[in-house]
Amino acid sequence: MSGTSQGEGARLRLRPPRNQVDRRAIAWWRTGILVFWAVPVLVLVVLGVFLPGARFWLFAPAVAITVVIVPLAIGMPLWWYRVHRWEVTDEAVYTRTGAVWQEWRVAPMSRIQTVDTQRGPLEQYFGLATVTVTTASAKGAVTIPGLDHELAADLVHQLTETTHATPGDAT
Repeated sequence: MSGTSQGEGARLRLRPPRNQVDRRAIAWWRTGILVFWAVPVLVLVVLGVFLPGARFWLFAPAVAITVVIVPLAIGMPLWWYRVHRWEVTDEAVYTRTGAVWQEWRVAPMSRIQTVDTQRGPLEQYFGLATVTVTTASAKGAVTIPGLDHELAADLVHQLTETTHATPGDAT
């Protein structure tokens, strides 16, 4: 770890985070996939209804997309739920995300610059939020998606207090 002291580097190691995201994240991810892909399928079907000469060429891709996306929408969120993990300690924020390519991140408290929450329309519907921890890393922010919105608010408060009390310049 460049830019960290010997003691800090010894304590902060890449390890599996302990906490799972909220179980409602499965339905949130599933709905997001289905809504995203429903738009082109719907456009193809509507065009197929109004353009009888091109009906086959419009319905065929709509069916193909549906045949591929429905099993993915069922299976991928279950896999994401198994993989996505997070943990906050006094020293760092740990995350693991991804599906095929998994990303493990550690953000030391002394490097945290801002902590935010986001709640898109689907997240609000499912009572979830995403916590974003911005650091001085060139890799970008560390995100923890799929948290209960009250837990996310508590986590932001905890991180804000901890980073405020942690010595360091967050660069």
